[in-house]
This record gives sequence, C-alpha cells and structure tokens, in this order.
Amino acid sequence: MSLENKVAIVTGATRGIGRAVAERLGRDGAAVVVNYRAERDGAKQSAEDVVEAITSAGGRAVAVAGDVSRSGDVQGLFDAAEEHFGGVDILVNNAAMFAAAPLEYLPEEVFDQLLAVNLKSVYFSGQQATARLRDGGRIVNIAAGLPNGGIAFMGAYGATKAGVEVLSRSLAHALGARGITVNAVLPGPTDTDMLSEEARKAEAQIIGSTPLGRLGRPADLADVVAFLASDDSRWVTAQAIAVNGGFE
Repeated sequence: MSLENKVAIVTGATRGIGRAVAERLGRDGAAVVVNYRAERDGAKQSAEDVVEAITSAGGRAVAVAGDVSRSGDVQGLFDAAEEHFGGVDILVNNAAMFAAAPLEYLPEEVFDQLLAVNLKSVYFSGQQATARLRDGGRIVNIAAGLPNGGIAFMGAYGATKAGVEVLSRSLAHALGARGITVNAVLPGPTDTDMLSEEARKAEAQIIGSTPLGRLGRPADLADVVAFLASDDSRWVTAQAIAVNGGFE
C-alpha cells in the first residue's frame, strides 16, 4: 500500500497507537505531521524521536505542537502541513484522554476535559478537513472498542468515544461526494501506557476472553489505519471497525 506523495496529520503521535500509526504511514511513503501536546512532560523530545525514526528510514516528517482541544491549534496543524508539504490528504485523529470512575465520583471538570480532548478535537479537525482536505482524502478516527454490555467506571470516557463514531458517520456522508472516506477504528484492550489500572489487574481475564489470546499491540492498529489511509480502502466508508482480537 503506497502513500507516496500523500501528506498525513496524526494527532497524539508521540506514543502508543499514535506513534505506531505515524511511523507506519511514514514507511508507506506519506509525509507526516507528528502532533504533540507541548504541556505534556517529554512530549517534544518524543515527537522529535518519531520524526527521527521516519526520516532515518527515508521518509519526511515534522513535529508540530498543538492542543487539539483548541480550534486554533487544530487549524495550526493544517497550516503546518500546507507550509511544509503542500496540503493534507490523510487525517488520523488519535489524541485522547482517559479517565475511569463511576459517574457519581467523576468531577465535572474531568468530564469537560474528556469531551474537549476526545470529542471536540474531532469536531474541530472535521471542520478543518471539510475545508482543506484534498479530494480523495482519508479520515480515520480512533474511537474505542468497549464491551457490548458496557463498563460501569468507563461511562464518561465511553460516551465521548461513541460520539466519535457518530461524527465519523456524519462526515462520511458529508464528504463522500468528493471521494473522501471517513472511518472509525475501535481498539480493544491494547498494551500501551493508556491501558487502565483496572484493565492491568484484569489482564489475564481479558486475554482469556480474547479468541486470539493476547492484548492488542500498537502495530495491530497501525496496520488497519494504514489500509484505511490507502487507496485499497476506497470502497470503505462510514464504518466503525473493531480491531480487538475478538474481545467482547
């Protein structure tokens, strides 16, 4: 799957799934805008490490700071892509915040942060993409593959990620006439530093409930995102694709 002459923005690209996606798209030939949130400790260096990994393999990349919960910062990511690489073809909304607590114990300010980082960021980037993504482009939004029965302490987080699925389908219908596809990817429990403490405690049980018998790896998600970013996925849009090893 070649992404030669394509330009990708990957939000939250310094670790875990985001880093794996950025490096995979770079290997496939895309020029990559590696987004990081400057306020997070060590994020700038991590972003530069991702850029180095891409460029040392012969690719093109640039690190761009930005808090995706702010509309101006999201606009800045598109500005940077146009300035450095001439435009935008692929948008991967990966940046996310995780918080787990029963609703009665979740502070309102934390819920507001979840909404801003997980959902408003997709709203802001969707606005920019509608105006600035080149025809035939690709949008891939990372949502969440939660069990069908729900989890008591993940209601707020899960609600924001469910909203990502709805926005994805809406954008797919809005942009389809321009040949732009929009899909959501739903990771199951994945071995990153965002895996909750509760999930770590229940790791053996999770693995036992997963037909493929392990936790997900960032590369498992990156491979699916790379497919959705490529021309091979031209007939796939408005879908929520579970990438979870069969976990339910």
